[in-house]
Amino acid sequence: MHRRKLLSGILLAPFAAYAADGTVVIRNAKILTVTKGSLEGSILIRDGKIVEVGPNVNAPAGAKVIDAGGQYVMPGIIDCHSHIATDAVNEGAVSVSSMTGTGDTVNPEDIGIYRALAGGVTTANILHGSANAIGGKNVVIKMRWGKDTPEIVFDGAMPGIKFALGENPKRRGGASEGGLNTRLRYPATRMGVEDVIREAFTDAKAYKAALDDYNARVAKGERLIQPRRDLKLEPLVEVLEGKRFVHAHCYRADEILMLLRVADEFGFKIRTLQHVLEGYKVAKEIKEHGAGASTFSDWWSYKVEAFDAIPYNAALMHKKGVLVSLNSDSGELMRHLNQEAAKTVRYGGLTDDEALALITINPAKQLAIDNRVGSIEPGKDADLVIYDKHPLSNYAKVQKVFIDGQVYFDRDTDMNERAAKAERKKALAEKQKAAARPAGNGRRPQ
Repeated sequence: MHRRKLLSGILLAPFAAYAADGTVVIRNAKILTVTKGSLEGSILIRDGKIVEVGPNVNAPAGAKVIDAGGQYVMPGIIDCHSHIATDAVNEGAVSVSSMTGTGDTVNPEDIGIYRALAGGVTTANILHGSANAIGGKNVVIKMRWGKDTPEIVFDGAMPGIKFALGENPKRRGGASEGGLNTRLRYPATRMGVEDVIREAFTDAKAYKAALDDYNARVAKGERLIQPRRDLKLEPLVEVLEGKRFVHAHCYRADEILMLLRVADEFGFKIRTLQHVLEGYKVAKEIKEHGAGASTFSDWWSYKVEAFDAIPYNAALMHKKGVLVSLNSDSGELMRHLNQEAAKTVRYGGLTDDEALALITINPAKQLAIDNRVGSIEPGKDADLVIYDKHPLSNYAKVQKVFIDGQVYFDRDTDMNERAAKAERKKALAEKQKAAARPAGNGRRPQ
């Protein structure tokens, strides 16, 4: 609690000088629209939305004009797999924790949000961890640093849930942190992981059938007792009804195929395969199912499941017609997703627009928010990033980040305020330290 108060006093002040609730024009920019090519010109923003993009955009009277000075403007980066801003990632005591959700614990004061902004990230999919065959519900957020929890949630984003395959969910328990022993937990094998998913959806189908029967009979005028509500099965019924996406942690080709077959059998779709490091081996089957793939750029051999990972994975799946994005799964790596995207130019020969799509419009499509974000087009949210150099360059630095037309990060302001913030932090720490000292009578102040 003290840490959160300290952060609130030092870091949560908004960039008031750049508030853009009205009309803003970013001019003299090299604009990377991602979906409509590149051009030199201006972007007109009104009430948080992109109104016009082109070489000859007139600034309306009273508009705030920001001169990009020939720098690059691209859509805000979207991370399809993150665990920042939540203090609870895994509910590892059970194999099916679909009754839980990261949205219940999302913390708008997590410093990871500000650091993500500094890396050009404007939207992220905050997922439950991978300790469970069926994990908790996710939440999509915008990096509106300084806002309360309801204000950082991406309104209208499709709900989702996390699944996990492989080594993580088949850990059976044992000694946990703090020396407390947890009971052994089923499953202990990959076969068991499949069985857990099958059993859960068998129960969900029975639950759905009971609800459908109840609703049909009530509609005919019968008076019945409503079936008992099951918070664990409700999200899985939503999956069966196409109202909730499945984001599935996976690595190996065999278990990817297993999950796709189980989903086909029960009549639902996997929205994204997360990590999917052997996706290049089964790209045809992934495309046929209709799943997207959100992978790493070049992580391999960091554990036994990752030994067959290759840096060409994203490009190969893309060329097979799979909708591919790159994700971070890391509060640090998400600050460099532009550089991760650049690796696909080297490993796979993707074009600049194809590479940038992996961190903008493609994850937006995977999360079904591409009508709002992911590219620079009239009508979309003004979530934009200004870089001093081309964003696929290792030397590119984020200069400004806009969300809904408001600047939430400004590099110059950040650098200029660091000394003052350091002094304020020191003063607050001294004040806190003094308040903790015993009073003259040896007792702490009441």
